[in-house]
Amino acid sequence: MKRFAAVIRLRPEKEAEYRALHAEAWPGVLAALKRANIGNYSIYLRDGLLFSYLEYTGDDYAADTASIAADAITREWWARTDPCQQPVDSAAEGEWWAPAEEVFHLD
Repeated sequence: MKRFAAVIRLRPEKEAEYRALHAEAWPGVLAALKRANIGNYSIYLRDGLLFSYLEYTGDDYAADTASIAADAITREWWARTDPCQQPVDSAAEGEWWAPAEEVFHLD
């Protein structure tokens, strides 16, 4: 199992919409994540910053995340959630959620 974390800004005027979407996350999106070997997935909010954490149990993260991106239901979900988000200033060119470096882990 490999852990991943990432950050992105939440547009303040979109917070209520973002919370409402995630309060009733679409079953098809959740199924696509599970098919891609992603579990124990959480998103936290603090001071306008979203922090995501997930655990990956597959063998090919690039292929599995590509399968999520190819999923029509997930693309429709992103069409609703993406306008709520804004990449952090340190995100690389074309990067949406910016990876966060693990500096400590207690097992």
